[in-house]
Amino acid sequence: MTASFEAELGFARRIAREAGERVLALRASGRWTDPTIVGDVGDQAADAYLQGSIRAAYPNDGLLSEETVDSPARTKKSRTWIVDPLDGTKEYRTGRVDWAVHVALVVDGKPALGVVALPSLGLVLWGVCAEGEPLRHGFDGVPEDGTSTLLLGDSRTPGAMRLVCSRSHTPDWMERFATTLGEHELVPVGSVGYKASRLLLGEADAYVHKTGVKEWDTCAPECVALALGWHVSRLNGDKQIYNQLDPRNDELLICRPADAERIMRALRDSGVV
Repeated sequence: MTASFEAELGFARRIAREAGERVLALRASGRWTDPTIVGDVGDQAADAYLQGSIRAAYPNDGLLSEETVDSPARTKKSRTWIVDPLDGTKEYRTGRVDWAVHVALVVDGKPALGVVALPSLGLVLWGVCAEGEPLRHGFDGVPEDGTSTLLLGDSRTPGAMRLVCSRSHTPDWMERFATTLGEHELVPVGSVGYKASRLLLGEADAYVHKTGVKEWDTCAPECVALALGWHVSRLNGDKQIYNQLDPRNDELLICRPADAERIMRALRDSGVV
């Protein structure tokens, strides 16, 4: 790994962790009782901290954040930071644990490194997947089950496919797809980053999302998953391209490479794609 990526990885891990700690403390303070205000305060506080940190440390890089008006100037940059200051605002504002802070760096539209902080769990997942660099991955903190490593995207124990899904609603296509897939179990949780973490921590086997996600939702989780050797793509198998003028990408599939073709076939057979 080049010295520059080493520095940027340490930087990203630090600011994601500190942003999460700040908004966790804001929620715990009890100063705001209206959940909507709690969410707004958390969004803005995390965004201000992340943007200020990135602008100060890497002023020549592009920056895309969910919480700030976008500028097309970032698309002209070779390097762009993509952040979701509070992934899962609904979960955060209602006192749940399934929310995250995302910090990622893309180079020429391709994922380079990413961090998914899970503040309520005291855990920070990170990975480097830049082209030409050795894959690196790890975590800061202690997983809930006390394990000492994240799961690599290799073979899994045979049995029902555990699919993470929205905790608040399950779209018709998910039921249709899961039934076509065969024996399965739905694992309902909130937040894109938190859903991805369930795979990497061994609580689920696949994550399939069809509509409504944008680059800041998917980039950091994709980086960590790729660094661990998981399959990450759009629903038809195409790779994601980042730092686009329109940050909406809608589709996401994360699973073990050995399961990818089976899942994509079930998506086609059920009419989802």
